[in-house]
Amino acid sequence: MWTLDSAATVPAWRSAPADPACVLAFSTRRGGVSAAPRDSLNLGLSCGDRPESVLENRRRLLESLALDPGALATAGQVHGTRICSVSRPGHEPGCDALLTLTPGLALAVATADCMSLLYAAPGAVATAHAGWRGAAAGMPTATLHALCAAAGVSADAVRVALGPCIRACCYEVGPEVAGRFPASAVRTAEGRSYLDLPAVARLQLLEAGLPPGAFEDTGACTACEPYWYFSHRRDAGRTGRLWGLAALRPGDHPPPESTGGRRL
Repeated sequence: MWTLDSAATVPAWRSAPADPACVLAFSTRRGGVSAAPRDSLNLGLSCGDRPESVLENRRRLLESLALDPGALATAGQVHGTRICSVSRPGHEPGCDALLTLTPGLALAVATADCMSLLYAAPGAVATAHAGWRGAAAGMPTATLHALCAAAGVSADAVRVALGPCIRACCYEVGPEVAGRFPASAVRTAEGRSYLDLPAVARLQLLEAGLPPGAFEDTGACTACEPYWYFSHRRDAGRTGRLWGLAALRPGDHPPPESTGGRRL
């Protein structure tokens, strides 16, 4: 079960109950210092915001999750399927997923409609970014396989969480995109096609051996809820970035307490 901790100073989606071994979280757009149209918790440095505002937003989010802002790894995100294994902070250009076996190192992927996927296995975590291109190329499954290899486990030892993203209610696509996906993941209405990215991810992961109960979804649509989320499509590109975050919890850092909120 996932909870949007809407009453928190820095609201975020977290798994409930909290996992004692790892931190998994999805940000919202609330609780930061950025000015419109990237108000207020914009976490992206490449979308025209003041760098000092973004760094303050990052600090607020990470500290709210009992994570060290100085121990952060980020991905360059090029809509591909390259996965980087990291053991120290820094920026990894040219990849769309990160994995680590290092406790205390936070992994972040940025989104504003695309999927952010968080993976947890004994002794390892991963984060992945996937829009329609990444989904069509099999990024959800590629990250699962990479994490299993790194952790030395099979897929039935992994759980995957999907954060806020654009959903079939809002994601209209052309026939050239719709045709790349199973018919069960495409909704048609009045001659238009709408892609269900979460359904694509779920289908791929289950086919790769992930147990059905190990796929968790916040159910939130970025395009539908402007109060909570940035959406590149809805906002015509003038918007901020959300994060999907994963970290192995250091032994001396217990899970932070939730203040309550929406549950899914």
